[in-house]
Amino acid sequence: MGVGAKFWDLLKPYGRTEGFDFLRDKRVAVDLSYWIVQHETAIKNHARKPHLRLTFFRTINLFAKFRAYPIFVVDGTPSPLKAQARIMRFFRSSIDSSSLPVPEEGISVERNRAFQKFVKECVELIELFGMPVLKAKGEAEALCAQLNSEGHVDACITADSDAFLFGAKCVIKCIKPNTREPFECYCISDIEAGLGLKRKHLIAISLLVGNDHDLNGVQGIGLDTALRFVQKFSEDEILNSLHEIGNGDIPQYQSGIESVDDVVPCLDESSPKKISHCSFCGHPGSKRAHFKFSCEYCCNGDSVDCIKKPEGFKCNCSNCIKNKKDKEQKKHENWWIKVCNKITMASNFPNDEIIGMYLCDNHGNSIAADGPSISWESPKTEMVVDFLVFHQLWEPSYIRQRILPMLSTIYLREMATNPVKTLLYGQYEFHSIQRVKTRYGHQSYVVKWKKAACATGNVMYAVPVEDSESHQECMEVNESVDLLDESNSPQIYVDDGCWFLLTDEDMDLVHSAFPGEVDIFLREKELKELKRKKDSRLGSEGSSKRLESPNPKGVQLSITEFYRSTKVQLQANSGEDITKNSISQSDQTSKGKRKMSSLNLSKSARRRLLFN
Repeated sequence: MGVGAKFWDLLKPYGRTEGFDFLRDKRVAVDLSYWIVQHETAIKNHARKPHLRLTFFRTINLFAKFRAYPIFVVDGTPSPLKAQARIMRFFRSSIDSSSLPVPEEGISVERNRAFQKFVKECVELIELFGMPVLKAKGEAEALCAQLNSEGHVDACITADSDAFLFGAKCVIKCIKPNTREPFECYCISDIEAGLGLKRKHLIAISLLVGNDHDLNGVQGIGLDTALRFVQKFSEDEILNSLHEIGNGDIPQYQSGIESVDDVVPCLDESSPKKISHCSFCGHPGSKRAHFKFSCEYCCNGDSVDCIKKPEGFKCNCSNCIKNKKDKEQKKHENWWIKVCNKITMASNFPNDEIIGMYLCDNHGNSIAADGPSISWESPKTEMVVDFLVFHQLWEPSYIRQRILPMLSTIYLREMATNPVKTLLYGQYEFHSIQRVKTRYGHQSYVVKWKKAACATGNVMYAVPVEDSESHQECMEVNESVDLLDESNSPQIYVDDGCWFLLTDEDMDLVHSAFPGEVDIFLREKELKELKRKKDSRLGSEGSSKRLESPNPKGVQLSITEFYRSTKVQLQANSGEDITKNSISQSDQTSKGKRKMSSLNLSKSARRRLLFN
């Protein structure tokens, strides 16, 4: 949740969307609790253990598709203040608030046991992936924000808006992988430039409207009022001013930017407070006086009579402007006093414990003086397979297929820095680059991998078709449509008795790992493009020549040339059909001989043969 009163709506105009390369080779802190809650809400009734399913897919996408280095952060022991708010929030939706239990002062209420079990399972899966996991002392978003503010990570992935109050610089609120710009992120620099609010201003707003540690805030003060109020103070004085107002010392109202009318020129203070105006023209002076003497405002050339005032007319004389400004000033002063009185009436406001928690810079147990110890290791693939087979009842071949994008990314990175390995996953070798693929405006290489051991006919028929189809049906029932993330699984096919994979890989990463193969692909692509342009140019010239008439212009065609014989056309068409049928039959015969072995197997069977 974070800050209450629809705080994200206030920040929405200052958010930005970023493309696929936003997190390339960057570190990002992930609030794991936010992922789990979002997973349970989105696909709770659509999949077995959704927290494991989408943690699996999102981790692979974040690492392989977006090329980020994720650091997962889990919650620690919640503070007693958060425990009170959690109890109130839970019981408020179910029973009368008058019977709410109140936890003892200084004693924390433990988190839900079922949720703790979800977190434990997800942490076990993430550690098998080789990803670092840090545990916060309290809230996970607090440690994410500290890592971001100290420069250990480049962004935080969380939906808790109080990450800014803990010091976060860049927060990614939402990831939509199947769009052109998948990241919805908010930078504190944009918020400062747009709203003039800094970290302590945001803390003051959360104290006024409510937050995770105090759901009520100040009664009668909403987000708009809180924003308008804190903008009157600088960052250095806002929290001290709240303490003074909370103790009953109301500061004098500072006018300045309340309305456009405040920029009027200086008025003559000796002018009367109120002056009569003509009811006909609306200018200073009575109607009777304007009958005797012409109105100086209405005199125009030969006309000496008053001009009837239009509908909605407002006089702009110095007295009227001054009176209007005085009314506005009085209105703002009354608003100021009203807000300050509401703050004074609030008990224990502002709460120093909440302020100290937000301004604290030590939210992690494993952060040393020189920074946290963070490292990424290679995934324990077979242990991941066993873990998901046990918890998700997935086929091992399905798991190996889905994890392959992560393994190929690691392989290409290692080949770019230290080209020692020869096989991906110990089974596949780099074969060639098929083509350039553009998806959601993002380009990537389609890389062709060849299995080192060629498949023979006997091996291909080792899995019965009936058995493979039953496994496929089971998988489809348990794994319905992924509602949040898409995992690009590699394509599988057999050619000349050999197994091949097609995976989507980052273009720069492939070039760093295999520069020679990329150069060959680019040269071949350039030659194909030149040939295509040449063929199209020759084709256009040939068609223009065929369009030219063989007879001189103006000479009438004979009837036999104008009306071609139907019998001739039928004979020609029948001859063409015979030749086409013979060609197609021969092609089908050759293709059938070449693909007879692969057509008799289902997709599940081919996948199991390739990834077992």
